[in-house]
Amino acid sequence: MTTKIFVNLPVRDLQKSIDFFTHLGYRFNPQFTDETATCMVISDTIYVMLLTHAKFQQFTKKDIADATKTTEVLIALNVENREKVDEIVRKAVEAGGSIYAGVQDHGWMYQHSYADLDGHQWELFYMDEGAIPQ
Repeated sequence: MTTKIFVNLPVRDLQKSIDFFTHLGYRFNPQFTDETATCMVISDTIYVMLLTHAKFQQFTKKDIADATKTTEVLIALNVENREKVDEIVRKAVEAGGSIYAGVQDHGWMYQHSYADLDGHQWELFYMDEGAIPQ
């Protein structure tokens, strides 16, 4: 059995979040989508559940963090090349997101970061594992 990961994120406006991530090229599983939640497909094993605050609150006794003020999680995704890193960050900014950290080029690893509409931090990176310093 392959382990799958489902990251759950609270969002203020579900439709705006769907529009934002659609612009970045992600698709959604309609089986797990209604007016309170959607399942964004990152890969065959990685999914992000975007949940309205009311829906998210059903799963926790804690307050929901305001990701524009408090870092709750850093979501780091490996992509196929440097160009894809830049493309996704560019699309995020076009769709209303913001850059929260500039490009970092370590030679063997290249990364750039954006914040989505709710302030969740996404780090996109390309890593050349054959070039990792020993």
